[in-house]
Amino acid sequence: MKYCVYVLRSLRNDDIYVGSTENIEKRISLHNAGKVRSTKPNRPWKLLEHYEYNSRSEAVKQEGFLKTHQQKEMIKRTFGHVVK
Repeated sequence: MKYCVYVLRSLRNDDIYVGSTENIEKRISLHNAGKVRSTKPNRPWKLLEHYEYNSRSEAVKQEGFLKTHQQKEMIKRTFGHVVK
């Protein structure tokens, strides 16, 4: 089974959200439907990037790395042109 780490950007305020899941399409749908408490206020969300891993532990490790402040700032600089 593949596990995904994904990067979302809020179309409302340019916030970055990083998460992991086994079903990326369903998870993004939940984010945009307001079913995820932490992302509900900043809907809608756009997928910027996703990465696939063979194990959940690999995905969770990468998710933690991407959630650091420095990495979120790098993501904003890299993908800043996507939503503005």
